[in-house]
Amino acid sequence: MNPGSTVPAAVGTSLLEDFSLEMTGKDVPKLQEASDTIPQGTRVNVTFLGNEDLRMRLDAARAVKRLGFVPVPHLSARRLASQADLEKFLAGLRADGTGENVFVVGGDPARPEGPYEDALSVIRTGLLQEYGVRHVGISGYPEGHPAIPERALWSALEDKHTDLAQGELSGSVITQFGFDADPVLAWIEDVRRRGIGLPIRIGVPGPAGVRRLMTYATRFGVGTSAAIAKKYGFSLTNLIGTAGPDRFLHTLASHYDPGRHGEVKLHFYTFGGLRTTSEWVARFRKGA
Repeated sequence: MNPGSTVPAAVGTSLLEDFSLEMTGKDVPKLQEASDTIPQGTRVNVTFLGNEDLRMRLDAARAVKRLGFVPVPHLSARRLASQADLEKFLAGLRADGTGENVFVVGGDPARPEGPYEDALSVIRTGLLQEYGVRHVGISGYPEGHPAIPERALWSALEDKHTDLAQGELSGSVITQFGFDADPVLAWIEDVRRRGIGLPIRIGVPGPAGVRRLMTYATRFGVGTSAAIAKKYGFSLTNLIGTAGPDRFLHTLASHYDPGRHGEVKLHFYTFGGLRTTSEWVARFRKGA
């Protein structure tokens, strides 16, 4: 840390070590542009969107690896039309050497497009291990999910934790982003009380226009009362300008206790702003 830095030690050291980023298949040019600002070996998640095809997803994972980062391709259970589609994707990742780490999520469609209703049904196929997957990321929802009851979310998390261990797969949890650090930390304590010791990556919105942040928050069911927005650093009545997660991370760091919360890192949702986010992280770590 620089002398006089205002960044809490927990942010400047453990929390921001080995942070991860998220991109879409269409963001390869942006990743290339930002590559000199991202630490080598950074984990980069590649989303599984409905408007992107197999080639785009595989090309994106290859680009992540080529640029010196660790690709973490997403598998969206409800978007997989068949077991053959799942195997084709996994086979492509294995052939490219980009499939050791994946992130398995249920996905957005209200009805599954194929045989997989949720992430657990993909994990239970045994195909991940067969195609060389070694590490599986799963979702966490500190503020709940707009379409899934809280009891079901906890049951799913516990079941996935159990099945990963039984399948001899290492795992981690990536949370949905939010604007209030307090419920995130409380949720992590609850996770630990339930005997789930997986590393947790807290979802953090990268710096972005307030209007864009609000659009994504609405889409993902993230709570944004006027009080929480003010606490985070923007106003619901003034959507002009940008907001970064400075206050969120300061609060997180000041309350983070490794003894209670276990291994915790940060995962940045970049909203396409890979360079903006990585440069912001670098400045923040220096206390700028």
